[in-house]
Amino acid sequence: MKKSHLLLSACIVACTCIGWFILGSAIAGRTRGATGTMQDEVSGVWGPALVQSHPAAFFHTPNAPGGRATVLPSSTKARVRLDSEPKRRGLLWHRTYAVDFNADYVFTNPTRIPQTLYLQFPLPSDSAGLHGFVFQVGDDASADSTSAADDGIVTRAVVVPAGESVPLHVAYRTRGTDSWNYHFDDARRITGFDLRMRVNFADINFPVGTGSPEQRQQDAQGWDLAWNYPDVLSAPSIGMDMPKLLNAGPVALRIVQFAPVSLLFFTAVVLLVAALKRIPLHPMHVFFVSAGFFAFHLLFAYLVDLLDPYASFGVAAAVSLLLVAGYLRAVGGKLLFRVAVPAQLIYLMLFSLSFFFDGLTGITLAVVSVLTLALLMILTAKVDWREVFNAEQRVA
Repeated sequence: MKKSHLLLSACIVACTCIGWFILGSAIAGRTRGATGTMQDEVSGVWGPALVQSHPAAFFHTPNAPGGRATVLPSSTKARVRLDSEPKRRGLLWHRTYAVDFNADYVFTNPTRIPQTLYLQFPLPSDSAGLHGFVFQVGDDASADSTSAADDGIVTRAVVVPAGESVPLHVAYRTRGTDSWNYHFDDARRITGFDLRMRVNFADINFPVGTGSPEQRQQDAQGWDLAWNYPDVLSAPSIGMDMPKLLNAGPVALRIVQFAPVSLLFFTAVVLLVAALKRIPLHPMHVFFVSAGFFAFHLLFAYLVDLLDPYASFGVAAAVSLLLVAGYLRAVGGKLLFRVAVPAQLIYLMLFSLSFFFDGLTGITLAVVSVLTLALLMILTAKVDWREVFNAEQRVA
């Protein structure tokens, strides 16, 4: 191939890269627009990431700072069930879930005289409504002396004899998004704490700053997890992230952003093989090959609005493979066809597919790059490049 043809081919690839940049900007704009609008809609229906704070009680005494002494539960048995129920809006999946919370607390009067304990249970803020809410002190389920303050804390006053205890039962069902947390506002010393969690998914992940469970058991439907704090100072919070989901918009954007790498590898292999086998190629051939590659990303970017991401990928890949491999077969016969098919499967399909799985893209690119370099070095080790390019110029 003439030097001028090589230069024109490079310009065609560069122009295709500009097209990918424009397509990527369009995808990013659609994704940002959908993210802001849909996230507000989903949060309005399902609620935000929920945080359930550990309850506490207090009693009035002149011997404590501010005239109040805080009493934490001496025993806690909490049961939490998290059911992941993701919802799709536009190009994005939202990690929504339902939570069933059920807990039994015991508060003990630490003094030698009867005290009026004010039991306080903080409600999750901005929740999508608490269904079946139960706040029961002892055997009395009445709500005559129970009030919900403006700050979202349910309070109940109860007289507890010296050294005696009073149980508190709390339960509710609600919904949230992204994560669920159980937080200790006062974690100086947590005693008798036992929380059991059941989740209906396999991909468990604990948010940063939370503790790992002491027990975990998996079955076909999910996980059973347990946190036990018999007597712990500075107890860490407990939390669970909802499973990560494949969001078509961000995946399509990353594939488009790295598309020039795929085209550069492919055109390098095809042009080199064509030069070695004396197959005359023109910059117009590079133009149509580039257009065939661009067709894959264009189709995938807009099919994901209508189809599952994997189905969209399959349709776009099949169309691009027929366009590029079929065209090169017409140009260079069976030889270029046998080169084009595996090259496109590796450089376009396999490389793009790696973006569906977190952490695989970098190693895929590194392995493909090294193997391609090794293959080309083996094929061209004894090639007289002056003879090859002179022959190409005579043919042209």
